[in-house]
Amino acid sequence: MKTKNYERRQFINHLLGGTFTLAVTPNLLAQNLTYLNDEIDWYDVKDFDVEGKGWKNTKKFFDRLPAKAEGFVRDQVWGLSRDSAGMSIRFISDSPNIYVRYELSRESLSMTHMAATGHSGVDLYAQDGMGIDRWVAVVRPGKQKMDTTIAKDLAPGSRRYTLYLPLRNGIESLEIGVVKGEAFEALPPRSERPIVFYGTSIMHGACASRPGMAFPSILGRRLRRPIINLGFAGNGRMEIEVGSLLAELDPCVFVIDCLPNMNESTVSQRTIPLVKKIRETHDKTPILLVEDRSFTSTRFFPARKKRHQKNRIALKKAFNELERLGVKNIFYLDGDNLLGQDGEAATDGSHPSDLGMTRYADAYEPVLRRILKQY
Repeated sequence: MKTKNYERRQFINHLLGGTFTLAVTPNLLAQNLTYLNDEIDWYDVKDFDVEGKGWKNTKKFFDRLPAKAEGFVRDQVWGLSRDSAGMSIRFISDSPNIYVRYELSRESLSMTHMAATGHSGVDLYAQDGMGIDRWVAVVRPGKQKMDTTIAKDLAPGSRRYTLYLPLRNGIESLEIGVVKGEAFEALPPRSERPIVFYGTSIMHGACASRPGMAFPSILGRRLRRPIINLGFAGNGRMEIEVGSLLAELDPCVFVIDCLPNMNESTVSQRTIPLVKKIRETHDKTPILLVEDRSFTSTRFFPARKKRHQKNRIALKKAFNELERLGVKNIFYLDGDNLLGQDGEAATDGSHPSDLGMTRYADAYEPVLRRILKQY
C-alpha cells in the first residue's frame, strides 16, 4: 500500500519531468500544491518557551514534572507526566497560513473513547478584535510525525495565537511555520501566577475532542490566566510525593480534584496531609478542594451512588477538620453539578465530552472568580 508521502514524492517527480507516471487527482493536487508553492520559515519551539510548564529542569522539554520526579513519584504518575496536557505556545503573526510539524512520543494516537484530535492533535486559537480567544483549527493526526498546514487563507492582519499541545500524548519536537518573510513573534509565558490543577483523567483531558477543550484550558481562557495541568489519568490520588512537588510551585490557586481515583478510606487518610504539605511553603495561597462528579448513569447503579456519597462525606469531613485546625484560605466545590443533571455530558458515564468539559468549567468559574477577586 502506497503512503501519502510516497504519492507526494512521485507527484513532485512527475512535475519535475521524471519518468514516473501517476494519475493526478484533484485531491492529490490540492494536497501537494501547498508544499510546492509555499516557502516556509520554521521556528523550533524549544528555542523559546511554552506556557503551562511548572518546572524548567525537565528530563524532556515537554515533560510536566521535573527530572527529579522520576523514581520519586510512582512509575505510573511519572509515565503520565510525559504527556503535554495543558501546555501551550503563544505567538503573534500576520501570515496567511500557519503550519506545524511535530513528532509524538507514542504511536498510539487515540483511545476507544477519545478522538485522535484531542489525544494527539495540536489545537489553534486566535484572539479576535474584542480580545477573546476563538478557535481556529485543529490538526487531525494520522501518524506519529505530522507535517501539515493547520490553517490556510486566514483573514489579513496580525493577531495573537495560542497553540494547545496534545492531551494524552507527549511531544518529542515541535516547529511552527509561517509563510516565508511574514512576521512571527514568540511570546513568553505570562507573568501572572498560574492556577495549578491536580487531579485525574478528567483533569488530564479525557475525553475532550480537542486540547483547547480540556476544562482547565477553558478556564484559562475565561479567567485570562495561565494554567498548569497536573492531571494523571487513573492516578490522581492525593499522594504526598506529588504534594511535595506541588509545594514547589507558586500559583495563585491550588485546585485538588482527585476523588474519582480515590475511595472513602484514601480520601480520609490523604486529604489533610496533602493540604498540610502545601501549607509548609504556602501559608496563604488558596486551596480549592473539589468533590467527585457523579457518573451520568448513577441513578441506575446504586453502588456508584453510594461510593460518591462516601467520598464526599469523607472530603467534607476533612475540610471541616482543616478549618477547625485553623487552616485558612481553603475552599470547597460540590460535585453534584459538575456534569449537569441530564445525563448527556459524558462519553462513558465518567469522562466528560466537550459538553461535559464546558459544564465543568461553568461549575468551577464562579468559585475561582471569587477566590481570585479576594486574593
